[in-house]
Amino acid sequence: MSTTDFEHSHNFLGTAHDDNAKRTLWVVMLTVVMMVGEIAAGYVTGSMALLADGFHMATHAGALGIAAAAYAYARKHSASSAYSFGTGKVGDLGGFASALILGLVSLGIGIESVLRLFQPTQVQFGMATMIAIVGLLVNIISALLLAGGGHDHSHSHGHHTHSHGDNNLRSAYLHVLADAVTSVMAIVALLAGRYLGWVWLDPVMGIIGAVVIARWAWLLMKDTAAVLLDKTDNPVAEEIRELLGQAGDLQITDLHVWKVGPQAHAAIVSVHGPELLSADDVRAALTPVHEVTHLTVEYRTVACGVFKGSGAPPTLPRSPATPAPSTTPQP
Repeated sequence: MSTTDFEHSHNFLGTAHDDNAKRTLWVVMLTVVMMVGEIAAGYVTGSMALLADGFHMATHAGALGIAAAAYAYARKHSASSAYSFGTGKVGDLGGFASALILGLVSLGIGIESVLRLFQPTQVQFGMATMIAIVGLLVNIISALLLAGGGHDHSHSHGHHTHSHGDNNLRSAYLHVLADAVTSVMAIVALLAGRYLGWVWLDPVMGIIGAVVIARWAWLLMKDTAAVLLDKTDNPVAEEIRELLGQAGDLQITDLHVWKVGPQAHAAIVSVHGPELLSADDVRAALTPVHEVTHLTVEYRTVACGVFKGSGAPPTLPRSPATPAPSTTPQP
């Protein structure tokens, strides 16, 4: 038997990777066109809310561009041996970068809006409102495009619930939703300024928009950093502990579970157990944990008397590859 019989793939890209990449490219093109129109209209009309929406859309265009580049890079290098666990986390790296950019832009929008609040400028409400409505329509179309992709989904095993999905697509979707919210706020502010004379509401909406962007940037940074830093997935780790704990006298001495792709986890499990069992039996016992697509098992044998309780050997689903122990003395 050759060594190739034991080799396995380290391609941990999501099942909808290529489809999501195409959807993201379409949204990038729509966003860039609308971004240019809103920023130009904001300067011409003097609307801070419209400018905030336009610059917010600019950050979306940049973030979506990063997402598209991440999809392309991850696909191109998915089989490269240079990456020990594949390129499944490239999208999270792109999401973290876009979160940093969004945080800085939200700060700039907030400062400019505060200045406009104390130093009002003339706003062409009619034209600005029309542009904002068009921007909202573009956001709705973009959201519909991205909504058909592979978003986060969850499922349960007993009382444990796991969720997983493409953080790259999730970040793009949240960008569009956040931009739709700021578009609505811009429309409300412009209509109030035109018909109620509430000129102050325009920069106030700019401030609110900046806060929304900053909050979104922080949440995205938090989620993507957890993946990049290999944060333990506690629900999956707990499921592994429960499955092996049902065997009775198996002792987990070390356990690491982390995300390596949109729908993939890796795990390293070190177990002490009796000589009657092996690493193959541990693997068989963990088959229900389908989130784990790369499993490394270290199995150390100890005498039965070392275990707590009666010292009876544990019961695990035996792997077909592991023969049952013989009770016949060997000659």
